[in-house]
Amino acid sequence: MTRISTALLVAVVATVAYLYMRANQKPDLSATKLNKTYDYIIIGAGSSGAVLANRLSEDKAINVLLLEAGGEEEENPLISVPVAAIDTQKTEQDWMYYSEPQNNACKALKENRSYWPRGRVLGGSSGLNWMVYMRGNRHDFDSWAKEGCEGWSYRDVLPYFIKSEKVEIPEFKTSPYHGKNGPLYVSGPTQTILEEKYIQAGQHLGYNLVDCNGEDQIGFCRMQATIHNGVRWSTYQAFLKPAISRPNLHVATRSFVTKVIIENKRAVGVELIRRNKKMRVYANKEVILSGGAVNSPQLLMLSGIGPKDHLKELGIPVVADLPVGNNLQDHILIPVVHAINITASLTEQKLTGLSTILQYLLLKSGHLAASSLEGMAFVYTDGSTKDAGRGPDVQLHFIQSVCHSAHGLTKEGKAHAPFNYKDDIMDTIFSYDSSAETVSFLPTLLHPKSKGTIRLRSSDPFDHPLIQPNYLEHTDDVKTLIAGMRIIERLVDTPVLRHIGMEETSKSSMAAQVCKQHAFRSDAFWECYIRHYTLTVYHPTTTCRMGATDDPTAVVDPALRVKGISGLRVADASVMRNVPSANTNAASIMIGEKAADIIRGKDTVKDIKQILQKVKV
Repeated sequence: MTRISTALLVAVVATVAYLYMRANQKPDLSATKLNKTYDYIIIGAGSSGAVLANRLSEDKAINVLLLEAGGEEEENPLISVPVAAIDTQKTEQDWMYYSEPQNNACKALKENRSYWPRGRVLGGSSGLNWMVYMRGNRHDFDSWAKEGCEGWSYRDVLPYFIKSEKVEIPEFKTSPYHGKNGPLYVSGPTQTILEEKYIQAGQHLGYNLVDCNGEDQIGFCRMQATIHNGVRWSTYQAFLKPAISRPNLHVATRSFVTKVIIENKRAVGVELIRRNKKMRVYANKEVILSGGAVNSPQLLMLSGIGPKDHLKELGIPVVADLPVGNNLQDHILIPVVHAINITASLTEQKLTGLSTILQYLLLKSGHLAASSLEGMAFVYTDGSTKDAGRGPDVQLHFIQSVCHSAHGLTKEGKAHAPFNYKDDIMDTIFSYDSSAETVSFLPTLLHPKSKGTIRLRSSDPFDHPLIQPNYLEHTDDVKTLIAGMRIIERLVDTPVLRHIGMEETSKSSMAAQVCKQHAFRSDAFWECYIRHYTLTVYHPTTTCRMGATDDPTAVVDPALRVKGISGLRVADASVMRNVPSANTNAASIMIGEKAADIIRGKDTVKDIKQILQKVKV
């Protein structure tokens, strides 16, 4: 996508700026004057924090402060354009994190470091992600409950998924598994005929076409995405924007929280930097961290809550010795590219054509109105094609092209590699004809046995933390991904995909460049390939893990309260017991919904529970 950013930026900026000036409905958040005290202070306006701010401020008797280190979504018009997701990386709306060098993975990346984009904007990473709406497997959440997270079974959390959702997919509007009245639009954008080709190939191998958010996740499914009328529907659009004018909700952007103030084992407020001034704001009831799996543990440790030896090394007084930053889990994928002989995928020429851009600007439809992901599957690697009483091993994302997802432009128009590939890899492997028709399989490891950590680099809150995911440290992770490659081999060999010209070898020449010393399709070949082309799927979780009060691995209890500290909770992806079998945005939104009920002592999903009981879900 070497030109799409420039073309879109000019057209979209002009259009969006005009519409916003004309509407003139959005308040200047940066001008909000902060009170000295609030009932609740929420840190982070992302996938969970925006939901919490909306739900808590529904009670007019309380006041809520939402603090966000970044700015507003409107400052980058590309955020709203679904297909331009890759171009939101390495912008002002991105924290631009990098992992530590990996010993066993990421060998094709500069310094073996994985690039970790994280949203620094209202809406958080829901403003940067690829808009996939997948909840996870029922067995994931049941396992949370069995491991001590009482109240977090599938039956417990499903009503909160449904509460948020407003499904726009016709065949799901009567499904008891989907919501019809929530603020989060979920649509089924179809870009090309390739989605049907993938599904037919899966059916040839014995997999069912399923609703992957429905009764049975195992099988192949069409895309479900947080897109509405051709626009990314982030948690800012869905939850925060409708609530922003409430007098009891203050939203402060560019407010960098440096510390939670703790007195006598109670969180009483926060320290922050705003408009180049250091200030304190106090909480009458609670401080709630919703910074995500990187920022929430970082802030806890800066505040003296974390592994005592680590904090002492940095001279931070220990308030509570807890396993903060441990048990980091992240999904990884391996791109596998193939050429096809039909005109179906998203090429640069199609994306940057004047007619394509005009179609989007005038009608909010066409190639730019959907993400480049088109269909997916959840599979076991032992050959089972039906639910086996556990979550799937591998998720397959299907994407229409590798070209436009491997390149991007900065605002200055300079080429950059969002995935941090080495220059020679970019120059050789990703040199391509802009009209070339290619598709990619993205096998994703769903339950990594390799676990990592988040640690402080220093006691300076502006220093990015040390991110050590330890990708592929456990050999079983490689074995699972090799088994995933075998499924892709079988798919490529089906008549339906053969008919559109897919070949056994990758036309991107990735394999030939690095792994040609191994016999093609051998285990050694795939292990070489996997260890070189390891990429994050942007799903870090579990660094403030939830568990029973006596669980030594847990940071928060099932009510999301930080153990040993009153008035302090964490509500975001970091509290997940284990990473779910899906993209994590939907589950993060669910956590925000459920956390709001826990905090308020309410049951806002009673009616949904009754419906689910009647239909025996």
